[in-house]
Amino acid sequence: MKRLVVAVLAVAVLAVGASASRADDWATIKGQVVFPKDKALPKRAALNVTQDKDHCLSKGDILDESVIVSAKSKGIKNVVVFLRPDDTTGKANFPADKIHPDDKKRKAAEVVIDQPCCMFVARVTAARVGDTIVVKNSAPVAHNFFWDSGANDAHNVTIPKNEQWKMPKPLAKENPPIQYKCTIHGWMTGYVRVFDHPYYAVTDDDGKFEIKNAPVGKFRIVYWHENGVKGGAMGRFGEVIEIKGPTMELKPTEFDVSPKG
Repeated sequence: MKRLVVAVLAVAVLAVGASASRADDWATIKGQVVFPKDKALPKRAALNVTQDKDHCLSKGDILDESVIVSAKSKGIKNVVVFLRPDDTTGKANFPADKIHPDDKKRKAAEVVIDQPCCMFVARVTAARVGDTIVVKNSAPVAHNFFWDSGANDAHNVTIPKNEQWKMPKPLAKENPPIQYKCTIHGWMTGYVRVFDHPYYAVTDDDGKFEIKNAPVGKFRIVYWHENGVKGGAMGRFGEVIEIKGPTMELKPTEFDVSPKG
């Protein structure tokens, strides 16, 4: 009996040790993307609204959203931050054993893009392979959704007021960003990035982001903005990062997202 108890305890200790080891294999990455401190903050100009002015301007001028920087924190909104394997070919996929087991429980989502007042909400959206795009029009005027992509078909749909349209197929893997527009209101545009892994985030109003359950080890981190990639042409492969758990706080990352040209 005594031997049985000892054996059970030994198994329990091994199980706890294995569980702790697995927990150490993953980390939460936190960071912030900021505008360079030696540059003047970009100013958001009022857009030239030429259609449905009564509705579009009912809440005041519509400001350009191509570059949004917090005057207080200098954080940059709408930067897509994501991890990729440590290679410079651009073709490597995330190994299955480097994706957290809990991700298998994830269900495909409906990713909503709205058009409440003559601008897309959100302007920058990150989604997963298998998710479905739903475009809402909660405005009292008609809108259009124009989308042309390499792996996710082309669409040019007019959406009547207070209605919505669901993309007929789930999203397929596509590496480049997909731009969408409203052809009725020419200033309206936005972007979708589609990932086949869970290690991505879009920065908030203060430029902050968080990526949970990332695998520890050597990887690369990429910073993408609609005006370019941090690091130029080679930046598309990302910067080397040694991920350590359980929480990894990165130093603020400066990124000049000023329009080129």
